[in-house]
Amino acid sequence: MFQRIEFAGACLLLAGIVILVGIAAITRAAGQPIIWSVEIAQLLFVWLCMLAADLALQQKRHFGLMLLLDNVPATARKWIEIANMAVLIILLAFLLFYAWRNMLLMHPRLIGATQMNGSLIHASMVVGIILLLRTIISQAWHRLHDGE
Repeated sequence: MFQRIEFAGACLLLAGIVILVGIAAITRAAGQPIIWSVEIAQLLFVWLCMLAADLALQQKRHFGLMLLLDNVPATARKWIEIANMAVLIILLAFLLFYAWRNMLLMHPRLIGATQMNGSLIHASMVVGIILLLRTIISQAWHRLHDGE
């Protein structure tokens, strides 16, 4: 269910970006540019990137060291994958701490013509890292408890 919600959100963000950029291009050509369009497009894009990263991780379509894993026995492969996931969990937890601090630091900063808080953009990292952690922990749990 969460994957469908994330996919729908990513599709809506992508559609919003395309529509916004299209309208901004038309209004700029007509001599009436929308001054806040770039800022909103950037905001939507960073949120889209974080959702897309989690969706790719859920489908195991992220970068991996398959050359090594393809050439080891199944039991060794399982433990190498689990070790890799443990390293990723530690790294993501470390990044979450600093992403949270960065989001709080950026809250007073107002961005351009929209005057929106900078934390709206930086919150995408916090939410994205939480989603990635959820996915990695779930995959590690399933990998630990499979039959191999």
